[in-house]
This record gives sequence, C-alpha cells and structure tokens, in this order.
Amino acid sequence: MGCHCNEHCCCDAHSHEHEEFHENKNIMLIRLIAGVLLFAAGIFTEIKLIFLVAYIVLGYDVLIQAFRDIRNIFNENFLMSIASIGAFVIGEYHEAVAVMLFYQIGESLSDYAVGKSKKSISSLMDLRADTARVLRNGEFTAVPCEDVKIGETILVTTGEKVPLDGTIISGSAYFDTSALTGEAKPLLISENENVMSGIINTNSAVRIRVDKIFSESTVSKILELVQDGNKAKSEKFISKFARVYTPIVVLAAILIAIIPTLITGDFHHWIYTAMLFLVVSCPCALVVSVPLTFFAGIGCASKNGILVKGGYVLENLAKTKNMAFDKTGTLTEGKFKVQELRANGIKAEVLEYAAYAEFYSPHPIAKAIVEAYGKSIDTTRISEYKEIAGNGVSALIDGRLVLVGSQKFLSENNIDCKGSPAFSVLVSIDGSFCGGIVVEDRLKTNAKEALGKLRDMGIDISILTGDNKSNAKSVSETLQVSDVYAGLLPQDKVSTLRNLQARGISAFVGDGINDAPVLSCADAGISMGGLGSDAAIEASDVVIMADEIAKIPLAVSIARKTLTIVKQNIWIALGIKLLIMLLGVIGIATMWLAVFADVGVCLLAVVNALRALRIDNSN
Repeated sequence: MGCHCNEHCCCDAHSHEHEEFHENKNIMLIRLIAGVLLFAAGIFTEIKLIFLVAYIVLGYDVLIQAFRDIRNIFNENFLMSIASIGAFVIGEYHEAVAVMLFYQIGESLSDYAVGKSKKSISSLMDLRADTARVLRNGEFTAVPCEDVKIGETILVTTGEKVPLDGTIISGSAYFDTSALTGEAKPLLISENENVMSGIINTNSAVRIRVDKIFSESTVSKILELVQDGNKAKSEKFISKFARVYTPIVVLAAILIAIIPTLITGDFHHWIYTAMLFLVVSCPCALVVSVPLTFFAGIGCASKNGILVKGGYVLENLAKTKNMAFDKTGTLTEGKFKVQELRANGIKAEVLEYAAYAEFYSPHPIAKAIVEAYGKSIDTTRISEYKEIAGNGVSALIDGRLVLVGSQKFLSENNIDCKGSPAFSVLVSIDGSFCGGIVVEDRLKTNAKEALGKLRDMGIDISILTGDNKSNAKSVSETLQVSDVYAGLLPQDKVSTLRNLQARGISAFVGDGINDAPVLSCADAGISMGGLGSDAAIEASDVVIMADEIAKIPLAVSIARKTLTIVKQNIWIALGIKLLIMLLGVIGIATMWLAVFADVGVCLLAVVNALRALRIDNSN
C-alpha cells in the first residue's frame, strides 16, 4: 500500500506541475487576446490611455522582471522594457504596444517549441521505473527501486520495464531493448542470463535476482551520462559572446541617440532608431537555439542506441581527426576459441595447468583456455594467484609455479622461450618453458565496412592492442589498417594516444577494464556498452549500447550534422540582426521589423535546431 501512495504522490506532483503549466498558458492566451483587442481599439480611437492599458496587460511581467534583474541590465527584459518605454516617450504609442505584443507572441511560440522538443527528447530517455515488485515475506510487494537490495528477487510481468540490473532465475521472455540499443528486434533472454534495467518485457513473466543497486544500474548510469551538464565550446562561446556583445550594442544605441541628435536636432528619429537598435540586439536566438541543438543531437543519438555525455562530446566527435580502436572485443567478437596447442611434453597436462592458472582471470583468452580444457576446476588446487594486466598470470597449482602469458612476461621471469612460434600465450611450469596455445577470435560483422565509412569521413584509423604483433597484423590486414600498435600495456595505450592527439582531436574505442585509462584521456572515449566493462563505460564519453561497431560512423555523422546546425543558427541570427540594425540606422527598418529580427529569428533558430532530432541514420 505504501508504494501505491508513493506512486500517487509522484503522479500528484506531476499533475500539479502539468496543471500549473496549462494555467500559465491559458493566462497568457487571455492576455494576448485582451491585448490585441485593446491595441485595435487604441488604433481605432487614438486614445492614449487605451494604448497604455494594452501595454500594461501585455508587458507587466516583462517590466517586473526587468526591475527585479536591475543589476543585469543587459538581459532581454531590460532591452524590451527600455525600448518600449522609449517609444512611449517619443509618442509612438502603437509601436510601444506592438513591441510587447509581438515579443510575447514570439516568446510564447518559442517556449512552446522548446518545451515540445525537450519533452520529445526526454521521452527518448524515459527508461527508469519508479518501483519494483520484490519478494518479501512470501509475497511480491511494490517498493521504491532505491530500497531494493542486491540478492533480492523481483517479478517483471508482460509490458513492464525491468527496474534493476539482474539475472533471470525463473522463466524466459522476449524483451524490447530498443530504448537502450536502438534495435527494434525483440531479444530472447532466458534463465541464468543477465538483463539490464530499462528494457521492456513483451510476453512472459520472469523472476530476476537483483545484481546491482538502483544507483549503479544500467538505466541510472545512462541518465547520468545523458544529463551530464558539460557545455560544448560553442555553448560557452555564445554565453561569453552575449555578455560582451549586448553591452556593446547598448552603448552603440546610446551613441546613436545622442550624437546624431546633437548634429541634426531630430530627437524623435534618433531616439526611435536607438530603441529599434536595442530590440534587435537581444541575443536570445543564439542563447536558446545553440544549447537546444546540442540537446536535440544527444536525443537523436540516444534514440539510435548511442549515449552521449554532453554537448562538448558531440563537438569533439564532430571534429575528430584520428580514431584508435582496441582489438579484442571491439573490432573482434571477443569469443575466443583454442585452435592449436603445442607442448614440450604431454599436451593434456600443459592444457590442464594453463586452464587452472587462467581460471580466475576475466580475460576472454583465459576463458577460452578453460573452456577448451572442458573439465570442472578444483579451486583447492590453486593458490597465490596473481594477474599482471596486459602480461599474464602466475599461480601455484598443486604447489607448482605456473606462468601463462606473453613471451615478454615469461622472459621477465627468466624463462627461456626465445624462438617460440607466434602463440597467443606461452606456458611454463616450475621455470621450464612447456609450450604455447594459439587462440583465435573472429572479426565483428560490419567491422571492415564501419572503418571504411570512417575513412571516407576523413578520419585516420589506427589499432592499439595488447595482443601480439602476429595477431594484430592479421586483423589489421583484413581491415586494411596500416597504423597498428601491438603488445601495449594500458599505460602504453595512453602514451600512444597522446602522440595521436598531437595530430588533432582523437577518439578511442574500447571495451575492457584495461581500456579505462585511455578512454579517460581521449578527446572522445567510446565504449562498447553491450559487452563492455563497467569501468570502461564509466570512463567513456560515448556508450554504444548495442555493442555494434556500425553505430560509430553514425555517431560521428550525428555529431557533425548537429554542429552544422549550430553554425547555421549562429550565422542566421547574426546575419539578420546586423542587417536590421543597418536598415534601422539608415531609417528603413521599423520597430515591427526589429521585433521580428528578435523573436522571429529566435523562433526560426529553434525550429532549425529541432532538425537535429531527425538526422538521417542511413549512414
């Protein structure tokens, strides 16, 4: 019952906010209708008092806000207030009312467009469930997701979102994963398989053991990534530009009002021109449209299963000159299989010791060796296990020291293995080289095509891998990548990427724990989220949820088109405003045209920004 109360409270809060929004919208509509009627009556009767009443009805909130923000004299409320009051002073009553009327109409339309766009973008990210049905005291009880603990059992029925990450312990079902991956095809997930929060059960009830608390679940991490507040350089530029540009224009308006008047004596014309100048100067088209464009681009990416941390990431991705890829699990499927075993002695014994030594390692090659061994592992035989990331493992098996890893790793431990063939891993037992194992991986579908598209976009491709040169060369030749760096430790990947960054903005694509450092230092770190580790996802700027490499050129395409729209809005707004300013100075433009240059251009820029939501994903 408590849960239902919480749900109702939540719904009441949203309902109250919704009602308040509609109430404000209705009040503005009444004000606009009343203002138009009074304005028409004023024009018909030429009674000054009617113009004054119309002005107050339409603009009282603008005047109040301008007074409240008196310290910040260069905001739009100040500009509209001083311009319209100035029009009253010089006897242009209908112009003063027109300024407020068209400003309020433009603001209402702009607010509606912005609100609608944000609502549509937010709906793309509406993944999180508020409650979960948890098995407690023999019954399933709905409780807030924040209160569910690891290890508890939850029930997810048809049509419900999975509220928390976990493992199915009873049943199987097809799940709609499109909100996370952008893929429309339902995914069958069965018993003992993992499920991510945010996906929707489409056909059958399942019981799930919770593996992560709410704040650490996939959907919470996604929302944290997407709602990151980091601004793009373009957004920061517009904020700084507005602070410098507007005071300069206000000073110019004062000079326009004073100097020509002293020369010509035409007070009325030059005050009017100065007021017009003020109205045009408001940079709201830029201040509103630029952040909205980045927000729309992020929403478009999210719809396609590409999660982006913020506008600055889109900007970096759009300007990327170099893109480096990890090999294992990124360009390849990460599903290894033992292809060959060579041993100086009994092969079965070498494979057994290698499997025991690799048992605790999370590396895909280690798992392939254990799988090839095919027998259950008696962990009591294993002691003093150690793993050196990017090198290999050591362990005591039945009291015998077993080393499994690269040739460099064995050589550093004084094992003579020179002249050995190009194995994936080498094995030594009690200080003697015993043989090697060849483990092969398959390239991901569309990997070659995806890298080809990136090259067509003018991006230089390189491979950074901890694997040996032989395996790296085989993959690079198939993918037609000439810039290959093999045998790298995590710190080596970082230093190699630093060298690439000297040539221009560089991105890195990876999926493993050992990729976290290089993902963090990249200008745009991209992790393969479907299979990638939590550490890699946490360190990255972009997460490809479907784990499809084909999504990467799409992400670059979305970023580039978003940045193009940002630049279009900047040039459209500045161009039209400067034109109207010039026409105003030479006496051609009117206050009505000035209002269009302000709110009209703002609305035009907002509509243009929304094109970022509908970027073609056929690339």
